[in-house]
Amino acid sequence: MTSIEMYYRDFCGFCARAEQLLSSKGVDVRRINIWEVDGAKEEMVQRSGGRTTVPQIFIDGQHIGGSDDLFDLDFQGKLDAMLGL
Repeated sequence: MTSIEMYYRDFCGFCARAEQLLSSKGVDVRRINIWEVDGAKEEMVQRSGGRTTVPQIFIDGQHIGGSDDLFDLDFQGKLDAMLGL
């Protein structure tokens, strides 16, 4: 099963948009709130190569990027394969 992690924060429209796309694909997402989980923001920045914006999305440990990157992968027809669909 594909592992999907998304670092997010509350009241983030880009986060909600990314989550809606992933939900529409029927996949489970491990959501990590950078405001509520101690050390989550620092972990996100380290794992994403210095990115400080949310969401930051990882599929099977591979950094995908943010919401726009996720939608670009979907538009290119690559996202389903990455999700194992």
